[in-house]
Amino acid sequence: MSLKNSRLRLASLALIVALSGLAMASPAMAATQPSMAASTAAQEQAPAIPTDFVDLPTSALPADGEPHEFTVTYRNDSTAARTVAPQLLVTSPEAGPFLTPADVRLERRTARGCWEPVQVGTQTGTLFTDLTTARRTLPAGETLTQVYRLTVVNPEAKGTVAPRVALYG
Repeated sequence: MSLKNSRLRLASLALIVALSGLAMASPAMAATQPSMAASTAAQEQAPAIPTDFVDLPTSALPADGEPHEFTVTYRNDSTAARTVAPQLLVTSPEAGPFLTPADVRLERRTARGCWEPVQVGTQTGTLFTDLTTARRTLPAGETLTQVYRLTVVNPEAKGTVAPRVALYG
């Protein structure tokens, strides 16, 4: 396994452990989150951490200062509903310098076609979108499509954009 893949897996594991700790440590925080009845019920039955990831094709980080769209698509080919979460990772070069959240501006297209800002976390040189807020129940036979718009504001930034889908249960 390459150092880059090891770093991605380590960052994913660290994020999962951190989110699991938050979920256990703060039931009050979870209670304040907005909920949708059907989605929440299915998510409560799904494990709190992903059981697998579907990695989508990667591309070089476009550091031209222009917005670039990245689409995360996943089709639920199973016969049952599945809890999934789209995620966008931006990885730093193996030898650094490591990217910081200030190096990029990330937005997500809403169901109404508007762009909303997305905060990114950082771990071991990888920027990532939050899985807990992206979780949703995908009915059998349906396709998830999430479009992100990424603008690199640091012209010296180098890295890779790695879209993927987290699978639960």
